[in-house]
Amino acid sequence: MEVHDRRIGPHGELVLRGDGEHFEIISNGVFLMDTRAGASERLLVGAALDRLARPADLLIGGLGVGFSLAEAVRSPYTREVTVIEREQAVIGWHAGPLRPYSEGALGDPRVRVERADLLDWLRAPGEPYDVICLDIDNGPEWTVSEGNAALYGPEGLDLLAGRLRPGGVLAVWSSAAVTAFADRLRERFADVSAHPVEVTRGEPDVVYLAATRAA
Repeated sequence: MEVHDRRIGPHGELVLRGDGEHFEIISNGVFLMDTRAGASERLLVGAALDRLARPADLLIGGLGVGFSLAEAVRSPYTREVTVIEREQAVIGWHAGPLRPYSEGALGDPRVRVERADLLDWLRAPGEPYDVICLDIDNGPEWTVSEGNAALYGPEGLDLLAGRLRPGGVLAVWSSAAVTAFADRLRERFADVSAHPVEVTRGEPDVVYLAATRAA
C-alpha cells in the first residue's frame, strides 16, 4: 500500500494509504476503516432513518471514508446533517482522494461539518437531533483513543439520550457484538436491537439501534 498522506496532530499519527483502487485510514498504527465495502456503515444510517420513518435532523459522529454521510444525503428522510470529525486531515481528504466515497456530500447545503471531539461536543449545550449515528471507533470495546471509552459508558449514553428528541434513534457501529454494551443500551433506551452484517473475514460487523421513548 502506498502512503498518500501522513499527518501528526493532537491525537497522534494519521495515515491515508492506497493501492490505486482503494484507500484505508490508519490511526497510530491501528487500522480504522477502508473503502472496500461499506455495507454496515450505510446500514448505520439507513436502518436508523427507516426506523424513524419521518423527516429527520441527523448527527453523525465520525466522517471516516464517507459511506455513512453519503447514505444520509441519499435518504428521502434526511432534513439536515451535522458531522462531528476531530481530525482535520480526514475532512481535507474528502476534497481529494476520498471524495468519490462520500459522493461529494460535503458540498450538499444540508450538511455541516464541525471539527471537534464528539464527547466535548455532547457535553456542551446544543440542539437536539432525531437520529444520532456513531462510527468513531472500532467498537465500544476497541476505541481509537482511551478517552472515547466514556462515550459507551453511563455518562456517554446519558449525553446521547439527552441530545435525542422523543422517539429519536441512536445507531452505533461495532466491529463485533458486545453483549455488555447492548445491556447498557437497554437500561437507558427502548426497542434495542442488533443488526449483524457479514464481512469477508472475521466476525460480522454489528449495528446497534436504540430509541428514546416517545413523548
